[in-house]
Amino acid sequence: MMWENWTIVSEFVLVGFSTLSSELQGLLFLFFLTIYLVTLMANVLIILVTTADSALQNPMYFFLRNLSFLEIGFNLVIVPKMLGTLIIQDTTISFLGCATQMYFFFFFGAAECCLLATMAYDRYAAICDPLRYPIIMSRRACAQLAAASWFSGFPVATVQTTWIFSFPFCGPNRVNHFFCDSPPVIALVCADTSLFELEALTATVLFILFPFLLILGSYVRILSTIFRMPSAEGKRKAFSTCSSHLLVVSLFYSTAILTYFRPRSSTSPESKKLLSLSYTVVTPMLNPIIYSLRNSEVKAALRRVIHRTLGPQKL
Repeated sequence: MMWENWTIVSEFVLVGFSTLSSELQGLLFLFFLTIYLVTLMANVLIILVTTADSALQNPMYFFLRNLSFLEIGFNLVIVPKMLGTLIIQDTTISFLGCATQMYFFFFFGAAECCLLATMAYDRYAAICDPLRYPIIMSRRACAQLAAASWFSGFPVATVQTTWIFSFPFCGPNRVNHFFCDSPPVIALVCADTSLFELEALTATVLFILFPFLLILGSYVRILSTIFRMPSAEGKRKAFSTCSSHLLVVSLFYSTAILTYFRPRSSTSPESKKLLSLSYTVVTPMLNPIIYSLRNSEVKAALRRVIHRTLGPQKL
């Protein structure tokens, strides 16, 4: 009986950047469109190069290829709708569309956290146990670790999204974000969400904080091993193999932890949007650039691919 006067919500309105002037929204559209295209091209290039070049057929680049696939998926889930809200003011998203966007956001986000932890384990095995590395990171083991990372996104995405959209929505349907993230959508629910919020905190700890601690533990052992190496050249080579991954992890986790582990009262919706832009838009573009510019093997492979494609006379 208490639900009889509630409005059935069939669509949501993404507030996004609608408070900004139309001129500024136009500039943001061009800026984000450029980042979006660069992200897609750079990650596709990483996939092609690590697949085609025989020198990059090892576990590190196998996982990097999987990371690029994840970044492309992450971008496709978030950015096209955001661009639509900026250029044609299409701020509405259907109930099902919002649920779908949230599902794949959770899926790709959880999978990326686990894949970054897997990549850290790969570097740990390569540097701390190099003699057993080919056995530890066999082709079968790599495939299993990658599959486990991808699969980890399914339970969290299924439970979180199904639970959220089984709640009743009273009628206010303005999501104060540029995509359907959990906190701003939960704010529209007209029911007690305390049990869900406890489950969401548990999932956040399991799929963000726990992988981060695994990465941290791996790098403590890695750095300890590197500092014990007798030669400076050995230290330089060992550190160069993991510096790109360490930088990528720092970018991703710093913004994710600031977004999801800070008290609600200490963070305004606008600052959360800026933090979300960092790990949903900017980081997926920077990852392939970091791996390309800071990795001599990838740069050499790129040159070889260009040489084979264009021919020496066009270089």
